[in-house]
Amino acid sequence: YNINEDFFSFIEKKVNHSKILDFGCGTGDFIEKLAKFKPKKIIGIDISEISIEKAKEKTKNMHIDVDLYVDNCEKTKFEDNSFDIVYGTGILHHLEFNKCLDEIHRILKLNGCLVFVEPLGTNPFINLYRKLTPNSRSKDEHPLIYKDFEYIDKKFTSINIKYYGFLTLIFFPFYTLPNQSKIFKLLAYLDQLLFKIKIFRKFAWSVLITAKKN
Repeated sequence: YNINEDFFSFIEKKVNHSKILDFGCGTGDFIEKLAKFKPKKIIGIDISEISIEKAKEKTKNMHIDVDLYVDNCEKTKFEDNSFDIVYGTGILHHLEFNKCLDEIHRILKLNGCLVFVEPLGTNPFINLYRKLTPNSRSKDEHPLIYKDFEYIDKKFTSINIKYYGFLTLIFFPFYTLPNQSKIFKLLAYLDQLLFKIKIFRKFAWSVLITAKKN
């Protein structure tokens, strides 16, 4: 919940009159909300033709300027320096990470931003759970590890990695609706205090990544 809140908050501050790319848009779940932030143009791409058709059906009556294409995120059809913002949720860890970062860097305009939500692969307990439940996820998944962040450092500037999901994950049975739960809000606050200490970051569940091309 809180990672999505921060994700949308970041985009809302940047998106006004911007050309933005939904990178791996799936069935277009986020497009309607982002359209309310008044971007100049929204484009969505996904490798799945079925997902794109569903996204077109979902957005056809929204009266927004959106184009949806079947395309390969690792090698898109867009020209260099095409977008002000490239965003996605849970997509990079399904793809060849370095190729995607190279492609995002190519299609972003100068001072353009990327913003992604991705799972981490550094928590040994979560990794054990993943190993014990292989049928719960696709075989191409590879949650992010330290070398992935090192590659982001090589390609971009103004990088910010925010960590989520330690106490909020451990104690999730004690709350239901996060936005209405004082317990959740307290745990989320404590998480952010703990993540100031580097050792605790490896136990996070997911990250919000923001960075700029220059």
